[in-house]
Amino acid sequence: MLPVLALVGRPNVGKSTLFNRLTNSRDALVADFPGLTRDRKYGTAKFEERQFIVIDTGGITGDEAGIDAEMANQSLLAVDEADVVIFLVDARAGLTAADRGIAEYLRKQQKTVHVVANKVDGIDGDSESADFYTLGMGDVQQIAAAHGRGIAQLLDLTLEPLEAD
Repeated sequence: MLPVLALVGRPNVGKSTLFNRLTNSRDALVADFPGLTRDRKYGTAKFEERQFIVIDTGGITGDEAGIDAEMANQSLLAVDEADVVIFLVDARAGLTAADRGIAEYLRKQQKTVHVVANKVDGIDGDSESADFYTLGMGDVQQIAAAHGRGIAQLLDLTLEPLEAD
């Protein structure tokens, strides 16, 4: 069975962009406004000789109601299905209350979680990502999903432990 990676985080942190980059597709719609991704979207990805499944999810804000609550529920279901969770945050926007709420939920799950600061292109990624260490979830990986920066390192970190299983 292929390993499963779930992409979770707030709206507009780049989950669908990363999904498209990993699956080498344009299957996930991408826009500059929140709420476009509603359901879980599955794709097959390959890195070097390793294949895996990626799940794209809608954003979680913590104050969802109506359709947004169902969208957030889809994200939580993806966490349940995943072997590894990639918790995507926006380095440009900085740490938010929603990020803290998602981190609190993820800490309670029995999952491997990697905090990944996206959108580090053109900024000082180290200083802009520093606040995310206060989430207490280990090292913060830095990527620019739109440009592919840091993706290979992230996949090495994420997939290598799964090969031992």
